[in-house]
Amino acid sequence: MKDQLTNFKMRDWTETKAHSSWQIFKIMAEFVQGFETLAKIGPCISIFGSARTKPGHKYYELAVEIAKRLAEQGFGIITGGGPGIMEAANKGASIASGRSVGLNIDLPFEQSQNPYIDGDTSMNFDYFFVRKVMFTKYSQGFIMMPGGWGTMDEFFEVATLIQTRKFTQTPMICIGSAYWNGLFSWMKEAMLETEHNISPGDMEMIKIFDTADEVVTYMTEFYTHNKLQPNF
Repeated sequence: MKDQLTNFKMRDWTETKAHSSWQIFKIMAEFVQGFETLAKIGPCISIFGSARTKPGHKYYELAVEIAKRLAEQGFGIITGGGPGIMEAANKGASIASGRSVGLNIDLPFEQSQNPYIDGDTSMNFDYFFVRKVMFTKYSQGFIMMPGGWGTMDEFFEVATLIQTRKFTQTPMICIGSAYWNGLFSWMKEAMLETEHNISPGDMEMIKIFDTADEVVTYMTEFYTHNKLQPNF
């Protein structure tokens, strides 16, 4: 590390900064495309989960059922556009002839667009942070299926935005008590009771369900008393 710092050339750093300045235009283009496309689709629910979950797995089939049932209620479905849980959710929306949106991300592995996305709402992103803005701005609810690092990133991003009231209070649901209970027990014991880093109400804003019936009932009851609108 010391040798690297010793041989550091300011000229190389300046060239990198110049390249970064041009990136602003690419970032702006992704925001513009996303805003113009998603502003037209109406109320939607974002469904997150693992790209590695295969058809026939209980969580894959549950994601299909949840998305189908929500689409039948009139909600569009937004996913990350890839395989696994994302494919399942888009498939469910497609079966119900609902809006099926895919926000694909260019990755060196795992990510490929699934075939159940509406052609006019299929988008590709280079930047995770732009993509997450699209998920959060236009979704009237968030469903977290079991997943890995990406799902956890999205889980805590959405939870933080709801907690800090950066956008309208919005339903947030985790699917699969067997998968999520360990994390929630740790948050309750370590974050809430031991270190007091969150408040009791922060835990209450997230629901854990196991069935499509619970999800549909909760979402429809919530919007019986709350306005449908973009989050910010």
